[in-house]
Amino acid sequence: MNFQRNSLTDEQLRHLYSALVRPRLIEEKMLILLRQNKISKWFSGIGQEAIAVGVTEALLPDEYILPMHRNLGVFTSRNMPLDRLFAQWQGTLRGYTKGRDRSFHFGSREHHIVGMISHLGPQNGVADGIALASLLKQEKKVTAVFNGDGGTSEGDFHEAVNVAAVWDLPVIFVIENNGYGLSTPVHEQFRCKSFTDKAVGYGIEGFRVDGNNILEVFTMVSSLAASMRKKPRPVLLECITFRMRGHEEASGTKYVPKAMLEEWAKKDPVENYERYLLKEGVLTEKDIEKIKTGIKKEIEAALKIAFAESYPEPDTNQELADVYAPHIPAEVQPPDGQHPEKRFVDAISEGLRQSMERHPNLVLMGQDIAEYGGVFKVTEGFVQQFGKERVRNTPLCESAILGAALGLSIKGMKAMVEMQFADFVSEGITQIVNNLAKVHWRWGQCADVVVRMPTGAGTAAGPFHSQSNEAWFFHTPGLKIVYPAFPYDAKGLLCASFEDPNPVMYFEHKLLYRSVRGPVPDAYYTLPIGKACRVREGTDCSVITYGLGVHWALEILNTMPGISADVLDLRTLLPWDKEAVAETVRKTNRVLILHEDTLTGGIGAEIGAWIGEHCFTSLDAPVMRVAALDTPVPFAPTLEQNFLPKARVRNAIEKLLAF
Repeated sequence: MNFQRNSLTDEQLRHLYSALVRPRLIEEKMLILLRQNKISKWFSGIGQEAIAVGVTEALLPDEYILPMHRNLGVFTSRNMPLDRLFAQWQGTLRGYTKGRDRSFHFGSREHHIVGMISHLGPQNGVADGIALASLLKQEKKVTAVFNGDGGTSEGDFHEAVNVAAVWDLPVIFVIENNGYGLSTPVHEQFRCKSFTDKAVGYGIEGFRVDGNNILEVFTMVSSLAASMRKKPRPVLLECITFRMRGHEEASGTKYVPKAMLEEWAKKDPVENYERYLLKEGVLTEKDIEKIKTGIKKEIEAALKIAFAESYPEPDTNQELADVYAPHIPAEVQPPDGQHPEKRFVDAISEGLRQSMERHPNLVLMGQDIAEYGGVFKVTEGFVQQFGKERVRNTPLCESAILGAALGLSIKGMKAMVEMQFADFVSEGITQIVNNLAKVHWRWGQCADVVVRMPTGAGTAAGPFHSQSNEAWFFHTPGLKIVYPAFPYDAKGLLCASFEDPNPVMYFEHKLLYRSVRGPVPDAYYTLPIGKACRVREGTDCSVITYGLGVHWALEILNTMPGISADVLDLRTLLPWDKEAVAETVRKTNRVLILHEDTLTGGIGAEIGAWIGEHCFTSLDAPVMRVAALDTPVPFAPTLEQNFLPKARVRNAIEKLLAF
C-alpha cells in the first residue's frame, strides 16, 4: 500500500490514526459483546474504516454526511458521545431514537449526520435536497452520501445522481465497492468494469481510490470538496475495499473464497497505516499503545453508562404524540364581507402563490411546473414572480425529488412537490411512507413537505391517470391528508398545509379544477386541518363524504325533496374529525359513507368501523357504504360512469331510510 503524506503534518497524520483506530476498537469490542449475547446484532465495517474516516475528516464539521450501517467512522469522527451511540444500539432512551429504531438508523442535526433507512438508495435523494438548500443559501458547502456497490442497482441511486447532475448539486456520491451485495458478487449486480464508467453516463466526474488507504481517501475528498465549494457540481467517488466480516455476523463469509479473504487481510487499512507511521517515525510503539489504551478506556466508560439503562418503559401517549412534530396552528381568519367567485384551480393557485410570498424559504418542485406552469396551469406565472431557484422543473425522478424535499426540510426550508398526476406517486412511495412519515417519530426531524396530488376520475383518462389513491396513505402514521371539495376550503387548507411542519398529502380533484366555483377571499387565510364541515343540514340521515363525493351527494339530495339529510364534508382524512362524525350520527341515527375510491379497504371502512364501535347505540340502521367498483378505473366514459358510485347513491339512501 503506497501512502503519500503530501503536505500533511505529523500532527495531522497522528490525528487520522486515532480517528481510524477508534471505530476498529469499538467494533472489536462489539464482536465480543455479541458472542456474550450482550448485544443483539452487528453489521461490521472491519476492513472499510478508512473510507468513512477519510471522508468525514476531509469535510467541514457542519457539512452533512449521510452514512450507512458500516460507516461507524463517520459517527466517531464527528465526536458523537459514545454512551449515546452505544445506547442507540441497545435500544434505550439515551439513544437518538428513544429505542424506536436500530443501529445507525438515525440522524443528529448537532453532528450534521442523517442516517439511513433499511431501503437502500433513498438517502441519495435526501442528500440532493441538503445540497440544494446549501446552494440556495449560498453556503458553499458539500454533502457526502454513502452507498454500497449493491445499492447502486436501486432506482433511487440513479434518480438522485441524475437530479444532482442536472441541478449541479455539490454532492459526493461515495460508493464503497467491497465486491459483494450481501452474498451476491458484483458481476451479478452490474456489467460495468468501474463505477467511474457510470459517471460518464450522467455527465459528471468520476474518481477511483484505494478505499483501504486512509491518506488517499482523505486527500482525494479534501481536494474534491475544496473544488466543489468553489464550483458546485456532483462527483462520483468509487472506493475499492473489502468487507472482512459477513453482511451481518449471523450470515458469515462462507460464500467468499478463502484466497480472497487472505489477500484482503494483507490490505488491512489500520495495520498498514500503523506500519507506515512507525516506519516514518511519526508514531512509536509506545504512542500506539497509549492511543489504544485511551480509546479502550473511553469505550468501557461509555458502555458502563449505556448498559446501566434498561429498555424504555412504554408510554402510549408519548409514542402517539411523537408521530407528528408539535404544531399549534395560528389560524389566519378570512376577512368578513363579500368575496369574489373563483374557480377551484384558481383558489389553489392563489393559495400557493400567497404561501410562496409568506414563506421565502418555500421551494416548489415538479415536472413542467416552471415556464409551462404545470399540466393543469396551477403554477402559471410563478417563475416570473419567484424565479427558477424556487420554482424548479424536475427530471422524471419522483423518488429523488421527494427525498430532496426532506433534505430541504432538514436544512430548515419548506418544500412542495407536485405529482403531475396522483397516480405517479407510486414511483416515490418509499420516500413518503418510510422517510417523510417516520422521520419525526424516529429521531425528531420534521418533514416540512406538502405533496400536491391531482387526483380522481370522471375525465375518461383511464386506469393510470384517474386513481383515487388516498387510502394508500391513510394507513401511514405521520402523514396528514387533506382533500377539499370547494374553492374556499382548497385555498384555506392549502395555506394551512404550508404552515404545518408535518408532511401533508394534499389531494385536489382534477374534475373540480374548472367545473366548480365559489366565493374565495383575496387575502391570505387558513382553515384548521382535521376539521370537517357540515355543508347541508338534515335529520333523516347523514352522508359522510369528501372530494367529488360531496358534490354528488348535494346534487342527488336536491332531486330528493322529501329527504332531510346532513352532508358532512370531511375535508381532512388524516386526522379525520371524529367529533363531527359522532355528532352527525347522534343527530340523524342513520349513516351513509360515500367515496370515489374503490370499496374494499377504503377510508369508509375505517370510519364505518369506528362508528359501529363508538356510536352503536345511536344507530337505527347499519352503517352503509357506497364506493367505486373493485376494479381499476376504466377508460370508456360509459364504463367509467358504471365504475363510479354516483349512480348508486340514490338507491343507497332509499335503502338506508327504508331499514
